[in-house]
Amino acid sequence: MVDGMAGDTQYTIGELARRTGLSVRTIRFYSDAGVVPATSRTAAGYRLYDVAAVARLDLVRTLRDLGVDLGTVRRVLDREIGVGEVAAAHAEALDVQIRTLRLRRAVLRAVAKRASSPEEIELMHKLARLSDEERRRIITDFIDESFAGLAVDPAFEERMRSALPELPDDPEPEQVDAWVELAELVGDPDFRATVRRMAEAQAAELGRGSYPDDPARLGQLTGEKISAAIADGIEPGSDAARPIVDEVAAAYADAYGAADGPEFRRDLRERTEIGTDPRAERYWQLLAVINGWEAWPAMTPSFQWLIEALRSHESPA
Repeated sequence: MVDGMAGDTQYTIGELARRTGLSVRTIRFYSDAGVVPATSRTAAGYRLYDVAAVARLDLVRTLRDLGVDLGTVRRVLDREIGVGEVAAAHAEALDVQIRTLRLRRAVLRAVAKRASSPEEIELMHKLARLSDEERRRIITDFIDESFAGLAVDPAFEERMRSALPELPDDPEPEQVDAWVELAELVGDPDFRATVRRMAEAQAAELGRGSYPDDPARLGQLTGEKISAAIADGIEPGSDAARPIVDEVAAAYADAYGAADGPEFRRDLRERTEIGTDPRAERYWQLLAVINGWEAWPAMTPSFQWLIEALRSHESPA
């Protein structure tokens, strides 16, 4: 340690290394890079650093420990950008890294819990590496293909497009499981074809002007009446099922503006068959798990019961 011409204390590179805990090689590298240049040199050519250089080196070490690249460090020291701006940017980057690590942890927990096959592990890994937008794109591409060129119910389409999977920052293994199953489901060609047929049938009804004003109400009525019948042990082909079928069919006929009768009931059965697939209900159940929504009620058994009841009580042609 020597005194400068103005009485300021100056340090050799070795003394600076001992003071800061950095290696001589690292300090020399920063000095050669112009990040912490030497304040002066001794008569023998050795570098000397003043108190300002020590403070500069402390800031460099702090920023580098936070993962700031050397080019950005130089810009901070040259006052081209502020430390606050750099800190905010790196805090945001760390947030992304933390979310990624949490997702990977959830994937590993899901793998451990379900003893996944190599294929499932690979799919989980791929999904975990996708951004939120890329994961949503998997679903929006599926919806785009299902509705392409069809004039479906706008409210239904909006509901489909607004219900996208949003994995939380720290997902549970069950949510990761659900996301993997959802990705596999929407990638299944047979399921995609089934949903396309459903959309085509809906568009055809709208084109004929025979689409009900409140299809959700009809679904709710079907679920309430028939789930009660199932709970009571009423078989769809039994005489006890007739009044239930009559009530439900009459409600549908009224909603469609049609007269209830054998022809309408055959049409209702065929329409219900097209619209009933356990995988379609599973789609919404998986979304509910991923997004932390209330559990999606099981409606498929009620519609399957209705299909069988309509077929059993169908009048001969």
